[in-house]
Amino acid sequence: MLGSITPLGERGRGQRYIVTMGFFLFGSVLAGAGMGAALGALGSLIRIHGTVPLVVLTALLAVGLVFDLGIARRKLPTIERQVDETWLFRYRGWVYGLGFGLQLGLGVVTIVTASATYVAMASALLSGSIAAGLLIGGVFGLVRWVGAATGGFVRRPNDLARAAGLISRLDRPARRATAAVQLGALAAALAVIFG
Repeated sequence: MLGSITPLGERGRGQRYIVTMGFFLFGSVLAGAGMGAALGALGSLIRIHGTVPLVVLTALLAVGLVFDLGIARRKLPTIERQVDETWLFRYRGWVYGLGFGLQLGLGVVTIVTASATYVAMASALLSGSIAAGLLIGGVFGLVRWVGAATGGFVRRPNDLARAAGLISRLDRPARRATAAVQLGALAAALAVIFG
């Protein structure tokens, strides 16, 4: 998507980058918050109390790390679907911005590449709270938008090549940082459970 929604690409399609990405942000946060609130509401009906939610979340963090670090030697379970890039040429920028944002903000209607997606959804469910789920999902949607917004400095063709190279070089460090954050959360959860 980096090569698709950039100031350069939007100009070439006669669209305004700020409008497209504004609707993308709105859709992503809205969908994430809505999914989180729904999961929080479901969690409030299940009524899991005590340390059970923390134990379940800890187990999910551990299993997720096994996948993310390649220990499982398998890919995460996911659907094989991406956003439809033909929308870029069929619709106005605000339409595909909103549509892509809604899909990515939901988290699971496109390919899931990191277990953090599932952990965020489980966190919303296990919170047992609509408000907490809304917040968790909203932050998730915001983070999904930030990833798409990395192409914001691509204004000339040369910028696109540099951005693609930078993204490629940062892929492994970003995955390691995500795993480190999850490992820290796992350690903190274990300390609370056994502390």
